[in-house]
Amino acid sequence: MTSNFKDRVREQFGRTADSYVRDNGFAKGKDLAEMVRLLQPTGEDIMLDVACGGGHTALHFAPLVRSVVASDLTMLMLKKAQEYISEEGGVENVTFREADAEDLPFPAGSFTILTCRIAPHHFPDVPRALREFHRVLRRKGGRLAIVDTLLPDDPEIAEFYQTMEKLRDPTHVRAYTREEWVTMMEEAGFAVEETKVFPKNHDFATWARRSGLNREGVKRLNQHFIEASDKVHDYFQIETFAGEVENFTDRKLLVYATRLEKEKK
Repeated sequence: MTSNFKDRVREQFGRTADSYVRDNGFAKGKDLAEMVRLLQPTGEDIMLDVACGGGHTALHFAPLVRSVVASDLTMLMLKKAQEYISEEGGVENVTFREADAEDLPFPAGSFTILTCRIAPHHFPDVPRALREFHRVLRRKGGRLAIVDTLLPDDPEIAEFYQTMEKLRDPTHVRAYTREEWVTMMEEAGFAVEETKVFPKNHDFATWARRSGLNREGVKRLNQHFIEASDKVHDYFQIETFAGEVENFTDRKLLVYATRLEKEKK
């Protein structure tokens, strides 16, 4: 995909930045606690949070590490994240940097921990981003945790999901199955240590409007859910009332991996 797509991403998230910053679904979650458990951050760690969005992951880890660089493709999102972290108070070790996940502006081996939460499905080239993650992590002790929406293995359910996300947000590229994630991570030079799946319930109206959909867009998305097969309804636990979707549940995949000390040949 060309730079035009990334301009669309900047426009999309610049326009909706505030709604992401203020969303409790990003500010909280069992996945954050699990990321901490797996990464075991210490006061010696230097952390990079890629595609930081509203800054929730950076803020969560900041008291546990020496320093955090919160990076994002969208400058306005970074400004909103900075405001949010400043308002929350209590941390002074977070800096902000505009950065493309597929071309990170940091020297090799700059960080000991890297996180990326609920963002890779917007990346045009995930394998390239993973190679960049590998490059900027230290050979010894480098580790990362990625969380993103899990693509179902069932082709029918996966097709529904891909269409649903694109109806909601045209900057969605694609999600990946657990097997695809493990393969991509290993090919990038990581050892996958653990994966874990978390169900996440969404209030449909809040979720749909957070991406900036107008009334007609929300209506089309609602119809896509309503007309889905029983299999899809069961998988996403779609709850409706009087022809309106009230909520649904998808699954997030956490991948914890360590950087191999030796380069792949």
